[in-house]
Amino acid sequence: MNNKPRNPSAFPKTKTAGDVSITEGGMTLRDYFAAKAMQGLVSDSQVDMEFCDMAKWSYSMADAMLAERERER
Repeated sequence: MNNKPRNPSAFPKTKTAGDVSITEGGMTLRDYFAAKAMQGLVSDSQVDMEFCDMAKWSYSMADAMLAERERER
């Protein structure tokens, strides 16, 4: 059983040609959430963290956001 939360595309685009439609993803919602979390960290001059640690923390926050999003369903 997969316990990972759904990780859909953040900004999917659909292209249609006649009767055929193709949806392309781009960045995932997890990547989008992580980028927003990291943006907050970087903008806070009080945060003293290595970039690698910021990335780990940001993806941890993104995972928490995805899990909460699933819980709300």
